[in-house]
Amino acid sequence: QVQLVESGGGLVQAGGSLRLSCAASRSIFIINRMGWYRQAPGKQRELVAAITSGGSTNYEDSVKGRFTISRDNAKNTVYLQMNSLKPEDTGVYYCAKDQGIQYWGQGTQVTVSS
Repeated sequence: QVQLVESGGGLVQAGGSLRLSCAASRSIFIINRMGWYRQAPGKQRELVAAITSGGSTNYEDSVKGRFTISRDNAKNTVYLQMNSLKPEDTGVYYCAKDQGIQYWGQGTQVTVSS
């Protein structure tokens, strides 16, 4: 079992930046893919970014060029650097091992004011 704990959310003005962290309770070295998801009010949860153990990444179209996902296997941590934030980025952001047996964190709120 893996426990995931997100941190780094908060309130930021449009154009600002935040870095989210996802700390895992055990080694993520063998976990092939980790993802960041977000859920805006009244909307379904959507994949924002994902990264494989080999470092390959993919991004939802609206965040390409603004968000960067990375992982530090030595620290068992996955990051999401979010720049040029927009009000439509507002939502609860979840970290997840989203393939095979899934594990999810509790989420961290990101609010972008206009």
